[in-house]
Amino acid sequence: MSELSSAPVTSLYIHVPFCALKCEYCAFYSEASSGELINRYTRALIRELEIVASDLRPKTIFCGGGTPSILNLRQWEQILRAMERLNLLGAEEFTIESNPATVSADKCKLLRDFGVNRISMGVQSLNETLLGRLGRVHSREMVFKSYDTLRAAGFDNVNLDLMFAIPTQTMEIWRATLNEAMAMQSEHLSSYEVIYEDDTPLFEQLKAGEFSVDESLACEMYEELISCSTAAGFRQYEIANFARDTKPGTHESSNPAIHQSRPRLACQHNVNYWLGGYYYGLGPSASGYVRGVRTKNWSNTQLYCEQLEKGGRAIESSEELSPLRRAGETAAFGLRMNSGWPFEAFKRTTGWDLRDEWSSEMNQLVERGWARRDADKFHLTHQGLRFADAAAEMFLR
Repeated sequence: MSELSSAPVTSLYIHVPFCALKCEYCAFYSEASSGELINRYTRALIRELEIVASDLRPKTIFCGGGTPSILNLRQWEQILRAMERLNLLGAEEFTIESNPATVSADKCKLLRDFGVNRISMGVQSLNETLLGRLGRVHSREMVFKSYDTLRAAGFDNVNLDLMFAIPTQTMEIWRATLNEAMAMQSEHLSSYEVIYEDDTPLFEQLKAGEFSVDESLACEMYEELISCSTAAGFRQYEIANFARDTKPGTHESSNPAIHQSRPRLACQHNVNYWLGGYYYGLGPSASGYVRGVRTKNWSNTQLYCEQLEKGGRAIESSEELSPLRRAGETAAFGLRMNSGWPFEAFKRTTGWDLRDEWSSEMNQLVERGWARRDADKFHLTHQGLRFADAAAEMFLR
């Protein structure tokens, strides 16, 4: 990718901006909305798919939100049939995010029939009190019921999303959630520390002194996450992401993938982001990165629909990154992964050598104990991964 390739783009992100209820912590663009606006969005999204289809050969597709599973059967069928018509189906990995409250057997069957083969379920917590604290619309029982529905429909690659350092969450509660989640035997686990972002109810509550942030407890919870997931057969491959090498119940020793830097069931779509790959981003607020140009769609569903109805795309901003800036971003994102950057792979990807342009920054991180520099690669240490955002900023140009 050091030269801007003219080959079709192989990753596609679709943003579905609708939710049953806006969560207390959420800063993503989403809205609780009516059926008519969702119908209008569906038509607009199909138009946007038509515009970019000739430059797409998806190996990975990820539908995020919002709550993509909130779309009804008819709306999903319209989108998937349009993708079929445009030759956009058949991806090796096709993920849809879902809320446990919006999983149904008929919807699962439709998605499976059109090639969706991975579900990411937003569990967040298995404690009823904390689910209410976060403003989630599902109960813990819905999690288990929906998980069984997904398995019965044939989904054999499921991610569970969890959150820690939630206000009033104790280590005992966190440990109980982890133990129950591990017992479910999903193929993938994502777990994020609560972030207090502007314009969210949780941030306002923090400012008002309704609770305080306990950083040491958050660190202990992160260590517990790593310990518990590792004991359950997961491998951490990125700050917040853990995956298995084989599906539960199969023999790992027969699989050579266990010796690779990433687990076989890692999310390939996200790995493409972290390695600086190109991707189209469709839907309101979606960002894309194609041949060195970063785009962002309008974070307004009405405006998004209006722009597509006029025959154009709904891009709010577009920026062409210089080769050095592209390389810096690629370095920063790649350091989120445990394996870091092999020097030769980084050079092939960006055309730049980490050892030349970023030697000083690498040395500083090694001195802090945040990173390790080997003969063939550079990667963050266990401690450094906790401060990956601060480390990444040093590589931006």
